[in-house]
Amino acid sequence: MSKIKFYFILLIATIITISSCSKDSSEPIAPPKPYAEQYPIDIAIIEDYLKANYITVVNNPGALNDQDVTIATLDADHPTSIWDQKVYPLKSRNVELNGIVYKMYYLVLRQGVNESPCNVDGVFTAYKGNYLARETVSGTTTTTITSTLFQEVKSPNAIFELYSTIRGWKEFFPQLKYGTSTSNANGTVSYNDFGAGVMFLPSGLGYYSKAQEGIPAYSPLVFSVKLFAIQRTDYDSDGIPSFQEDRDGDGYMWVKSELQDGVSTNLDDTDSDGTPDFLDFDDDGDNYATRGEIKDANGKYYPYNGASVDDPSTPDINETYGIPRKFTGPLKYPLLDESPTNMRTPQASDFTDPGRLRRHLDPTCFPPYQS
Repeated sequence: MSKIKFYFILLIATIITISSCSKDSSEPIAPPKPYAEQYPIDIAIIEDYLKANYITVVNNPGALNDQDVTIATLDADHPTSIWDQKVYPLKSRNVELNGIVYKMYYLVLRQGVNESPCNVDGVFTAYKGNYLARETVSGTTTTTITSTLFQEVKSPNAIFELYSTIRGWKEFFPQLKYGTSTSNANGTVSYNDFGAGVMFLPSGLGYYSKAQEGIPAYSPLVFSVKLFAIQRTDYDSDGIPSFQEDRDGDGYMWVKSELQDGVSTNLDDTDSDGTPDFLDFDDDGDNYATRGEIKDANGKYYPYNGASVDDPSTPDINETYGIPRKFTGPLKYPLLDESPTNMRTPQASDFTDPGRLRRHLDPTCFPPYQS
């Protein structure tokens, strides 16, 4: 992050918890409703809400209310619904979970100008959350969709680690990028060009049967968010940020229980041991810790990718070098067979080739390395 540093405890107490409210032990506890029965109810509520309401967005760069969202019932002055409007195209993302395919609708109000978080990074975000419900109009058989605010944070002071949030947040935030920031003379910070959007979540991508403070069980949720900044994580403390352990580069990494139904191979688990690389201290399963495989001969860590230009002020260090692959140069002693004491010598391309198989991901490459 270029202009702001965040100092925070690794395990931050999140503002919205995912624990259920406790109940009297003598009170019978109803089993959760089947997901396949609840989802059609949720998606019908969401789609009716999208068709019955319009959206307005504040465009006020640098101000606290920039990208604030108002969603209200259609009227004569606002006849175009969220469903039909084209200014912010309504998008959807399919999420296979709990034996069904959820449709998560969302709007990208502004993309943002920097990098996107992956789904296990930390996000510094303002947000507003509402829950939806279908209610019968008093004295009639007509139903209407109500939206109730349960929480709003305009000036955040904590980072949410997406790994610990509800599934809907994990799915949506990689669709945005964070913006820029400016420190003001009065000690405040102004944010500009940040990503902003709205997500519409079936309860199965929210809290489902676990009622939260201010949120009934089985509530579809609507969150409008502003992504001010991100915090890269390293959950396995192996020296490689989690986002760089996303093997297929799609911005998403899942543990086994989060994989799509019927998917047996985790593309982000190099050694297929059931633990994705971002949680695995030995990514390639060669019994050598990843942390030890990404050091140079002097015990310093290589970056995942080297710099684009070498720094001439450090003649003993080539900043363009990243984590190398298995060395491909001539043998140290060309007349002898390759062995642990007669290994191949490094070539510059071993450290810089974009498509190289970095040695911490190669089970045939392990210490000691030829320096």
